[in-house]
Amino acid sequence: MNLSEPISSIMTNRVITLGPEDSMKKVEDIFQREKIHHLPVIDEGLLVGMISKSDYLFFKRGFHDDRQNNKIDLFRLKTRKVKDVMTKGLAKMSPDESIDIAIEVFKENLFHAVLIVDDGILRGIITPLDIIKYLVKNNG
Repeated sequence: MNLSEPISSIMTNRVITLGPEDSMKKVEDIFQREKIHHLPVIDEGLLVGMISKSDYLFFKRGFHDDRQNNKIDLFRLKTRKVKDVMTKGLAKMSPDESIDIAIEVFKENLFHAVLIVDDGILRGIITPLDIIKYLVKNNG
């Protein structure tokens, strides 16, 4: 196991993204279909934010369970934009930074995902699960 390997060696590089003008309904659909927890937001090719499953659930917290309000809930999902809910303060690393630095970021902060960025362009994402998989794979 070599924790000085670049983070690019274990990051997820096929990342599903959104635009700031996408609806929260699209967010809901992606989270339900893909079983993921983080969606970076890209505007004109540059990373501008991220919406997490926690952001989405907080947004939905005011929704009702009864059938009369389902139309209101659907309207709210379709009309609210990602830019209204997304987080703009992001944890970022460059692809050549090492795995041990990512481990320190996760240990010292409350981030559940770090975006891998090169010149403002999203290259990938890493989560604690990626690091756990790496450690398990390399420790038998």
